[in-house]
Amino acid sequence: MQETPDIGEVDTFAVTAEEAGERIDKALAVRYRGVQSRQYFQRLIADGLVRVNGHVVKKKDQVSPGDEVEVQFVLTPEIALEPEPIPLDILYEDAYLIAVHKPPGMVVHPAPGNWRGTFVNALLYHCRDLEGDTSQLRPGIVHRLDKETSGVLVAAKTSLVHQKLVALFSGRQVHKEYLAICIGNPGKGEVEAPIGRHPVQRKMMAVVEQGGRPARTLYDTLVTKGELGLVKLTLVTGRTHQARVHMRYKGYPILGDPLYGREGLNSRYGLHRQMLHAAVLHFVHPITGVPLTLTASPPQDMQAIIEQITG
Repeated sequence: MQETPDIGEVDTFAVTAEEAGERIDKALAVRYRGVQSRQYFQRLIADGLVRVNGHVVKKKDQVSPGDEVEVQFVLTPEIALEPEPIPLDILYEDAYLIAVHKPPGMVVHPAPGNWRGTFVNALLYHCRDLEGDTSQLRPGIVHRLDKETSGVLVAAKTSLVHQKLVALFSGRQVHKEYLAICIGNPGKGEVEAPIGRHPVQRKMMAVVEQGGRPARTLYDTLVTKGELGLVKLTLVTGRTHQARVHMRYKGYPILGDPLYGREGLNSRYGLHRQMLHAAVLHFVHPITGVPLTLTASPPQDMQAIIEQITG
C-alpha cells in the first residue's frame, strides 16, 4: 500500500547521463512520453509540483546526472477522471462501502501511464453518487493493492466512511491475510524490518535501516512441494510492496515477482506477475458496528500452481 498525498501520485527518479543537460520540462516529456505532453509538465512546474534535489524548479532549469527528481501528478484539464463501464466482481456492498475482488492487471487508481481503466474509473461508474473530491485521483480509496496483486479491495462511498476506514487501516484495526507462493520453505515466523525507497533502484522498495518506515509481516508456510511453498502472510503494517520486500529479505521471494523474484524460475513457470493474493480482510463495519470478514479465492493462474503444490 503506497502512501502518497491524496491530490495525486508521486513519482521519483534519478537523472541519467542521457537526460543530463536537458531542460527539466523536456526531460520529463521525454521520460514520460505517451503519458503527458510537455505543456502538462510545464503546468506542474509552474505550480511547484516538480522538485529537483528537494527544490522547486523553473521549466528552463537544466538537470544534471544523478539529480533526484520528484514529480507530483495531478488532474488538470488534460486529464479527466471519467467513469468507465468496467465490470466489478463485488464481494460486499451497502450504502456505505463496497468490497470487490480485484483481478491481477487492474490498477487501483489513475497514475502515470495508467490514466484509464482503473478501479477508480469503474467505481465512479458503479457508484454514481460517490462522495468525495473527484478532482483528486483517489476518490473512495482507502488502501491499495499492487497492479498485479489480486484480492479483496475495499472503497468508501461517503466522506465519513472514508475517514473512518482510513482510521481503521492506519490504526492497524484491519486484519489482512495474503496467500503467496514463495520459492523455498520459510517455515513460520515474522519479519520486522523497516521499508523505504531503494537507494539505487527508485522503482523498488527495500529494507532500509536508516529512514525506513516500520513494517511487520507474519508468515506461516501451509504446505510445500519441491522448490515451492504456499505461505499465509499477515500484514500487520501496510507499506509499499511490503509482502514482496519482506519475503525477499528473508530469502524466500514470491514466485513470478518481476522486481523482487528470481528471473530464472519466473521464466520456467511462464509467469510475469507475482503470485500474491489478498485473500482475507476483516474489520468492524465503521457505521453498523458489525464485524465483516471478506474473502476472495485466488485467480486461475495462481490456483493452478497451488494445486500443483497441494496435489
